[in-house]
Amino acid sequence: MNKELVYSDLVKIIDAENVKMDEPMKKHISFRVGGPADILVRPTTEEQLSEVLKYISENQLPYLIIGNGSNLLVKDGGIRGIVIEFGDNFNNYEIEGNIIKAQAGALLAVLGKAALRESLTGFECISGIPGTLGGGLAMNAGAYDGEIKSVVKSVRVMNPQGEISEFTNEEMEFGYRRSRLTNSDYIVLSAELELKKGNYDEIKAYMADLTNRRTTKQPLNLPSAGSTFKRPEGYFAAKLIDDCGLRGLTLRGAQVSEKHCGFVVNKGDATAKDILDLMYIVKSTVLNKFGVMLEEEVKILGED
Repeated sequence: MNKELVYSDLVKIIDAENVKMDEPMKKHISFRVGGPADILVRPTTEEQLSEVLKYISENQLPYLIIGNGSNLLVKDGGIRGIVIEFGDNFNNYEIEGNIIKAQAGALLAVLGKAALRESLTGFECISGIPGTLGGGLAMNAGAYDGEIKSVVKSVRVMNPQGEISEFTNEEMEFGYRRSRLTNSDYIVLSAELELKKGNYDEIKAYMADLTNRRTTKQPLNLPSAGSTFKRPEGYFAAKLIDDCGLRGLTLRGAQVSEKHCGFVVNKGDATAKDILDLMYIVKSTVLNKFGVMLEEEVKILGED
């Protein structure tokens, strides 16, 4: 791929401030590691996105979609091709009665606060997850026994040809940390979330309780991607890791959190390789001791 040529073509579709060449991905993921993306673009309209996708298709270029990077680990070699980012460039929302209509880049925390202001309940467990709506829908994000699937009414998506479709909740095929979108080429544009009227003070108190649980039990002061491993059937990943004596285990700049063993954290100067090597040690140790193969919840992207 001729980066200079692709860059010059893309700035004809999207204004130059939203097209970056050799952009360090550590600026765009919560782990704060990762090499450069060849090109990173931030479309601000569905029309721009459609034009970018058509350009990618016509030129047979590799691409991937990210939100605010809260569940990603980008390797140190970076990402070849084009990264399309949805964040504050694509985050509008509106509330009509008990329905929230929001774009893919809207933060779940922002939507949670908006729901609270309208005394709408059903989103409390989701509101503390540090991700965007699009990413949350793709992986059926959940916490504290709540999942986003419980409030989804419909989801608008775009395929690689720039065509728009709409899926109902049932058509989204939600499962544990997955959906119809998980391994597909569809891109979330927006969604309608259906909540219920509730009591403002009760909703606020519940959200405050969940926030307190997170801040006291999770290492929110250090860069991470949240829970590093999925919950294995019949077990809890954090307990298995702790029972292996791995709490606080440090490998160069990466560490198994002393606060919550389900988190691998960046102590400040970690590389992606540090984190991946530590994850391998954790997985192999748990497998050898308990016969359980942990599966990453974080999505690993890029080149070594």
